[in-house]
Amino acid sequence: MSDTADDAVLPEARPDLEAAADEVDRLTERILQLREEYYGGNASTASDEEYDAMARRLEQLEQQHPRLRRQDSPTQTVGGRAETTLFAPVEHAERMLSLDNVFSREELDAWAAKVERDAGRSTVRYLTELKIDGLAINLRYEHGALVTAATRGDGVVGEDVTQNVRTMGSIPDRLSGTGHPDLVEIRGEIFFPVAAFDDLNARQAAAGERVFANPRNAASGSLRQKEEGKSPERLELMRDRIRRLRMLVHGIGAWPVGEIERATPVGAQSEVYGLLAEWGLPISTHFRVYDSIGEVAEYIKRYGENRGGVEHQIDGVVVKVDDLDLHVELGATSRAPRWAIAFKYPPEEVHTKLENIVVSVGRTGRATPFAVMTPALVAGSTVRQATLHNQDIVKAKGVLIGDTVVLRKAGDVIPEVLGPVVELRDGTEREFVMPTECPECGTPLRPAKEGDADLRCPNARACPAQVRGRVEHIGSRGALDIEALGEVGAFALTQPAEPARPPLETEAGLFELALDDLLTIRVQVRDPETGLPRTVDGVPKLVAPYQKKNGEPSRAALDLLANLEKAKTQQLWRFLVGLSIRHVGPVAARALAGYFGSVDAMRAASRDELAAVPGVGPIIADALLAWFEVDWHQEILERWAAAGAQLATPGHPGPGAAVVEGGILSGITVVPTGALEGFSREGAVEAILAAGGKAGNSVSKKTDFVAAGPGAGSKLTKAEELGVPILDADGFRKLLEEGPDAVR
Repeated sequence: MSDTADDAVLPEARPDLEAAADEVDRLTERILQLREEYYGGNASTASDEEYDAMARRLEQLEQQHPRLRRQDSPTQTVGGRAETTLFAPVEHAERMLSLDNVFSREELDAWAAKVERDAGRSTVRYLTELKIDGLAINLRYEHGALVTAATRGDGVVGEDVTQNVRTMGSIPDRLSGTGHPDLVEIRGEIFFPVAAFDDLNARQAAAGERVFANPRNAASGSLRQKEEGKSPERLELMRDRIRRLRMLVHGIGAWPVGEIERATPVGAQSEVYGLLAEWGLPISTHFRVYDSIGEVAEYIKRYGENRGGVEHQIDGVVVKVDDLDLHVELGATSRAPRWAIAFKYPPEEVHTKLENIVVSVGRTGRATPFAVMTPALVAGSTVRQATLHNQDIVKAKGVLIGDTVVLRKAGDVIPEVLGPVVELRDGTEREFVMPTECPECGTPLRPAKEGDADLRCPNARACPAQVRGRVEHIGSRGALDIEALGEVGAFALTQPAEPARPPLETEAGLFELALDDLLTIRVQVRDPETGLPRTVDGVPKLVAPYQKKNGEPSRAALDLLANLEKAKTQQLWRFLVGLSIRHVGPVAARALAGYFGSVDAMRAASRDELAAVPGVGPIIADALLAWFEVDWHQEILERWAAAGAQLATPGHPGPGAAVVEGGILSGITVVPTGALEGFSREGAVEAILAAGGKAGNSVSKKTDFVAAGPGAGSKLTKAEELGVPILDADGFRKLLEEGPDAVR
């Protein structure tokens, strides 16, 4: 089980900058984790309301303290993580945006009034369609032929899943008709039909495999698989799952309008849908065009009362301005178009029995209560577990073990216990008591600092749950991307039933693992939802995950060792992320790796030297120094290096190399902001550093240029006030290639 969200009610702003920075970092890390869970197809550990509250709080803090707005801030980005080595990266020709949400008729009316006011029209036609709960996809066609299919990723770069999309069989390799444009991007949603999802989970359960929490997770998990390394039987099962997927088109990306208009005049989104249908693409039959927002509201109400009557799961309705000219006129923010909105339905609620409350410990030591319930069907899938966050939230909800509780899925995705049905109590219910000791290692629990609602296990080095969480994090895509080291592998290596001492007592021994270490492992089978041990006639059920019959190693064992050997040569910044150093995410890790070139150089650096690196600063510098001072942290680095892990960038000339002496931007400070076409946010920073410049985080009189794309906000305003030269994406490229004189 993963760490869970902080309290749904977040603290008010604190005047102390360091305290604010700490909160910004915590919120950023948590929101990015939740995005990873959502876009990676994993069960989420926070409700929609909590996610929205955290996002609003982060935005508030960044407005109060602009210097704390990080390059990887969720307020500046779209979707999930783009970095992966499992699939090749694909850059979208046009950025994939998200949608803003409304939750009431009043909010919908206010949005429509603003659209009509900004458009200068008293009436606007609205295309209204069901919001599919699936996986966003971008199809790139060139001269009518499918070239790539990519996931959303961070909105700029996604993952190449073309092979699996072709396997689906329902998406055309070549468009019907003639006269297709040189390039067109088709956006849509890939999903499991409800009936196919139910059949899939029945097959998974019969085969002893993990069942999926909901159709969206199943779609993501099925599409984002690779064929390499699978046996013929598992390969056919994978392909069978993919063939059950479906797609519906809901938009366009890069689209040479002039070319299409010459062949087939279109001026509205609904007309585009007709054209795409003629091309042989799957179009929803549920969209309608209305002349008033009142008619839109009736559509929303009608489907809200009959959600179960649709072939796919829905969590709302998307409303779009139909006129394409108004799309251009209304424009977009850095993350969402102004000409579209998503109306989110209130979640479905059911009653079920709260059988128990168990406590799980995550990789940061946070002890989190989880509700274990009688399985209940809600919003299209069976739920047995939901997070209760901390002991204060349990008390606030007023639930007792044995209660009948109200359960819902926030956003039709995330299980949430709302509270008890008090009138159904019969006197057998009992109060939950938060343990005073860690359920994994017995260490007394305590808050990290005075006033914290969360309790934590301070035994960071040896608590099996924390070691397991860190090992799993090391294998994640954002860190060393070790495919064979997931949740199951991390558990087997850190908490086996046999031998008595696990192969990994800390992550220090990860790269020393040998085949003999794996073959002796016996793991007690646990319920995948509750984490509780399973028994057969009272005897613990054990399995040997890395061993086949007669003592032969399994494919899992060989894959893990091969993956670990490959991971030794990963880029330095990935090792830094994998070390779970507080505040050090991908952006800071890239900056540190690029500047210092080795872990040894970072360890030798002073606080001022660390803080001076662009994108780092004093808070991250302090966190690094504190991490390096811990003796068992030093042991991790020493043993990894001794085992052959590449903790230095080959050929790096030493500290300061990221600032290229004599580069074309030597002595020049550039602040990138907004969605620069052709650059991710990290890519823009790296391009500036590689050219010898300094990538600034804020605009001042010392700023030489601001590179601004769509969605640029306060930084662009500040540049205009100060008279700082502003470049668009083309100007930014010219600056990088030809230098400042070429753009002045």
